[in-house]
Amino acid sequence: MMNKFILSTLTVSLVFALSACGDNGDNGTDGTNGINGSDGSNGTNGMNGTNALITQTPLAVGNANCLNGGVQIDSGIDTNADTVLDASEITSTQYVCSPAATTVNDTELLSSLNNSWFKQGAAEIETADDIWNKIDSQLANNANVSIATASTAAEITALKGSAKNVILFVGDGMGVSTVTAARILDGQNKGMMGEENQLSFDKFPFSGLAKTYNVDAQTPDSAGTMTAMMSGIKTDAGVLGVDEDVVRGNCASTKGIEMITALELAEIAGKSTGVISTARITHATPAATYAKSADRNWEDISDMDIANNPERANCEDIALQLVNFEANLEARYAGVDVDGIEVVMGGGRRHFLPKDVAYNSNDAVSTIEGDRTDGRDLTAEWQAKYATSAYVFDQASFNAIDTETTPRVFGLFNESHMQYEADRKNDIAGEPSLSEMTATAIKVLNNNDKGFFLTVESGRIDHAHHAGNAYNALNDAIEFAKAVQVAVDATSQEDTLIIVTADHSHVFTIAGYPKRGNPILGKVVGIGATEPSLASDDMPYTTVGYTNGLGFRDLGTETDADASYAAAAVTGRVDLTDIDTSTAGFHQESLVPLGSETHAGEDVGVFAVGPGAHLITGTNEQSLIFHVMDYAGNLSGATQ
Repeated sequence: MMNKFILSTLTVSLVFALSACGDNGDNGTDGTNGINGSDGSNGTNGMNGTNALITQTPLAVGNANCLNGGVQIDSGIDTNADTVLDASEITSTQYVCSPAATTVNDTELLSSLNNSWFKQGAAEIETADDIWNKIDSQLANNANVSIATASTAAEITALKGSAKNVILFVGDGMGVSTVTAARILDGQNKGMMGEENQLSFDKFPFSGLAKTYNVDAQTPDSAGTMTAMMSGIKTDAGVLGVDEDVVRGNCASTKGIEMITALELAEIAGKSTGVISTARITHATPAATYAKSADRNWEDISDMDIANNPERANCEDIALQLVNFEANLEARYAGVDVDGIEVVMGGGRRHFLPKDVAYNSNDAVSTIEGDRTDGRDLTAEWQAKYATSAYVFDQASFNAIDTETTPRVFGLFNESHMQYEADRKNDIAGEPSLSEMTATAIKVLNNNDKGFFLTVESGRIDHAHHAGNAYNALNDAIEFAKAVQVAVDATSQEDTLIIVTADHSHVFTIAGYPKRGNPILGKVVGIGATEPSLASDDMPYTTVGYTNGLGFRDLGTETDADASYAAAAVTGRVDLTDIDTSTAGFHQESLVPLGSETHAGEDVGVFAVGPGAHLITGTNEQSLIFHVMDYAGNLSGATQ
């Protein structure tokens, strides 16, 4: 028989001795005299009794019968009288087990406490605690809250409008795999193994996911997705600032369904506003902040083909809408008086200049830089509207901006898109980096005591992916993260909401089984190996790649990803044995040959810090981002 007892304290004595239970028999007594008989004989001595034995054995922690240790108690009869309780003599076994520990002291935890992963996790908890303390502080300073605790819905609601400033960062095409690969590359550039690195926005205390589909498309485009973020409504692919009732390409269908954007609400509320992009400033993502268009491609009047579509004459092209932003907003809403966007910086100069060689800039790439067929020089028109402001077009004029005294800035640094970050040194006239533009924009916008709204797009992450070039996509993502850090350093978490996200992702993958620290742009080398792994075709393969696109190119040190478009798509596998896949000019293989790699349809990450950041959590429609910005900044409330 076996019994197990788990006691809060050990109630048996741990005495490891033999205990005899039998006694010697008594001597027999004399018999009594019988009647007239003789005396009886003495009785014989009784036999010695058999000993009963008990043994107690301590059990170590981890014993199968007592995981936390304890005592095994065996009992039985010493049938062979050798004073040892043999296994065959045991008739009963019981266990008295020590209770499970409910606390662990620091000494016992040393192996964990000294572990870097453990320390990192503990530090993040401390950071999160600091964040909630800041929320408490914000609540304490809010007259609508009497108790400074974030414990009730009413108290959280009281944080509405606590963001004086709102900054939305959009990494165009920066899906989760791009964030991961950029994090690793950034870490490896710093001499780390890479995977343990954190980009600036990885450190934000709140994050979630956004569903990116358009109303009419499973895999989205930038126009529909940015319209969702800026207007709070999901709409069709390829259209800007209008709802899903629009007919793409039909000017008349936009009338009456124009959506107001967060930037426009901030303008009406008296805040300063800004739009920055490394793409053309008339491109889909930046244009969604200010334009209403039945087609994202109507960047200037030459794109509208009015000769064959005369009804389009009733709509303004996107570049013209930017220059006329102030007048258009005031006309759309009766009684509104705004002063226009304070900071605009990006590429796309061609859409603001006449199609006339006389208007070429000193870094023009085309024989005739301008595209406009209406003869208008919109850069001159903007300067006429805002005579005391700065129009800048190269690094020198950008560097000359006096951020304390300049009321607004219009920067067009390239004929088309700005350079890839890795290729920026090759720009003829020079152009600022995304982080430099961000720093300058914040300094200009900060001159308004009412606060500001700023959108910052890294547009060329997307373009490098379309070209099938991970090198430039990841390096532009790293520069994007630097721009985010610039904004964090230049503002306060007490009054500035910063949201970092993407409009959509790409068919960009991280695959194989490379060992820890393997170069992210390199060939797969397995755990414990020193040579590249081979696929079933006996050729090596890269960690990162694309499902579709132009496929393999080996352009050496070429830093312009768009050079890939000079040749047709390459199908099938290529022997990479003697090719350095980490160079700027290497373009990864792809499975499906297309003229350009495509977007993907999965969710994208959303990261947030500052007032209202706690609303960024879970998986949501992309349009929620507008509502978070509106809520935190009380943008629509401030306009009433």
